[in-house]
Amino acid sequence: MIKIAIASGKGGTGKTMIATGLASVLVREITLQFLDCDVEAPNAHLFLRPEIHETHPAIIALPVIDPDVCTLCGRCVDVCEFNALAKIGGQILIFPQLCHGCGSCNLQCPESAIREKPHPIGTLSLGQTESEIQYGRGELTISEPMPAPIIRQLKRKMQNHGEIRILDAPPGASCSVVATLHDADFVLLVTEPTPFGLHDLRQMLGVLEQTRTPAGVIINRDGIGGEVDKGRTGITSDVEILLENRNIPILMRIPHRCEIAAGLAKGKVLTEILPQYRMEFSNLYLKILEQLQTQRTAA
Repeated sequence: MIKIAIASGKGGTGKTMIATGLASVLVREITLQFLDCDVEAPNAHLFLRPEIHETHPAIIALPVIDPDVCTLCGRCVDVCEFNALAKIGGQILIFPQLCHGCGSCNLQCPESAIREKPHPIGTLSLGQTESEIQYGRGELTISEPMPAPIIRQLKRKMQNHGEIRILDAPPGASCSVVATLHDADFVLLVTEPTPFGLHDLRQMLGVLEQTRTPAGVIINRDGIGGEVDKGRTGITSDVEILLENRNIPILMRIPHRCEIAAGLAKGKVLTEILPQYRMEFSNLYLKILEQLQTQRTAA
């Protein structure tokens, strides 16, 4: 299975537009999964219109300490990466909203004074579209602060069936984005040639430097905004200059057109709005395969 994550750094750049457009084309040829990992505001279902067949609770395990057994050794506090436990006076305090449910405190307690209780944080919805895209999305319950565990559970629930997995990542460069990109084979970064797009693209490139995941860029709303380096031949956006300096390929460009925005507002996939993009997305997939092959050869 090839896992392709679509990320954006900045919200509103067209990430879901690219993810759903690519899925609508590839499913004609191969079996495909689509995971909406933007669990705080999932919206791919508005375009793909899946029929949901099953739902499951997303649950993390919160620690409960037995004060009669606990010796206040502080081992649980030491092993918690997220500072969800603190030793204050004669007790161990637990801060549930900082807990990731990793279970380290329970495993490391020398007195077995910690048990775990299930705590629901959201839901997982699984289904299939009319075109037979295997669809899954996570939804974080309002007031819950931890989206990353839902993303990890959604990946496990979908398993590795199919030839392609498309992961529609949340915006930004937070833990939830890293959880989405984890184990991806390739990342498509969607940006726009504006100062905001440039700023957030830099953040995402910093993330990818750490994960070492192969990546390419799609420039949406091509031709608008952005300062330029007029010392070069022609007018080049600062986004393109950054990508040239980082040796990141531009795999696709989408112009700023009102009919695209109008079609998306009606819940249409890009290939429905502009059918010529079926070929564009097919070519995009071939470019991704070429990039992956180049990466394997270099390794």
